Amino acid sequence: MITDQLLRLSEDQAVTASAYSTNTIDLGQVDTVGDATIGAVETYTRTRDIGEGRELYMVFTVTETFATLTSLAFEIVQSANANLSSHTTLASTGAIATPATNLAAGKQFVLKIPPQIASQGARYLGARYTVAGSNATAGKVTADIVLDIQDGKKFYDSGFKVD
Repeated sequence: MITDQLLRLSEDQAVTASAYSTNTIDLGQVDTVGDATIGAVETYTRTRDIGEGRELYMVFTVTETFATLTSLAFEIVQSANANLSSHTTLASTGAIATPATNLAAGKQFVLKIPPQIASQGARYLGARYTVAGSNATAGKVTADIVLDIQDGKKFYDSGFKVD
C-alpha cells in the first residue's frame, strides 16, 4: 500500500465526537484561464477522475487507541460543499463497538470507494467519523485513499519454504 500526501484525508486526527475529515478531495477543480488585463478570463469546472478506471480504497488507521467510546463508524462521504455538510454516505463500516481492542492503535479498516463517484454530482469527497453513545476521551485516526491494500499481518511458521 503506497500512500500519497495529496490523497490523505486525515492525519492523526483526534476524534472525540462525530467529525468530518480535516481534508477533502476536490473532484471538480475550478480553473481560471486567460489574462485579466485584456478582459479575456474564463472560469470553468473540470471534473477530476482520481481513479482512472481502477478500484480505489479508503484506509482508516487507528493511530491512538480510543478510550471511553461506545462505538465508532468510519464513512466515505461526498458533498457539494468543501466542509462536507449536507453529505451523502457512499460506504460505511457500520458501528464498531468497544471494547478498546476493536479500536486499538494499529487497527485498520478498509472501505472500497464506489466507482461511480463522479456521477454522483457532488464535488468533494471526504471521510466522516460517527460516534454513537458516549464520546471518546482519546483516539486518533489517519485516513488515506489508496490503489491497493496490503495485509502485512500474515505470519508463517519458522523455516517455511516456498518451492
